[in-house]
Amino acid sequence: MIKRILFSAAAAMLLNAGVHASADYNIAKGLAPASKGQSVAVLQPFNGDFRILGSKIYTDDEQAKFSPIDYAVSWGLFAEPEIARHISVNQYDRYLNWKMDKVPVPAKQAMMMVSNMHIIPSSPEIAKKIKTVKRGDLVRLKGELVEIKDKDLVWTSSLTPADSGDGACEVFRVSSIQWIERVKS
Repeated sequence: MIKRILFSAAAAMLLNAGVHASADYNIAKGLAPASKGQSVAVLQPFNGDFRILGSKIYTDDEQAKFSPIDYAVSWGLFAEPEIARHISVNQYDRYLNWKMDKVPVPAKQAMMMVSNMHIIPSSPEIAKKIKTVKRGDLVRLKGELVEIKDKDLVWTSSLTPADSGDGACEVFRVSSIQWIERVKS
């Protein structure tokens, strides 16, 4: 019985690895789309300096074929270390909830300085680098906000920091990541 369970678990892992190795996952690996019906359309250039509040790796949802990781980030005043350290985040199912005990600015302004970004690598090199961020890092990201299409899926980036809720996240194809400050391990 134990051997059968171990064999089943091993077979499931191999099948799962095969699925993620398919051409459907090219975009998440920083490669060009290779599956029929997949496309990436640039909406506008995007860049900035962002404090990493958290990150979450995704492998099994529909968007994992494009974005293997989400970043919870802050910028502007909220990227200052003495403020960012007081922001707690919860990332789940491609959503972000965040809170602070004492918000130093009006709520509407605060909402414009924290975001959930769905990160899409533009190259295999970037695909490796994007997974090495840590909470507290300050990174300079450059790339484009994009719209992803795949069969019945249309995933469109927000183009403004003033929105919230469904569709308010940036779908961000990153072409450059540079560390301004790195948290010591």
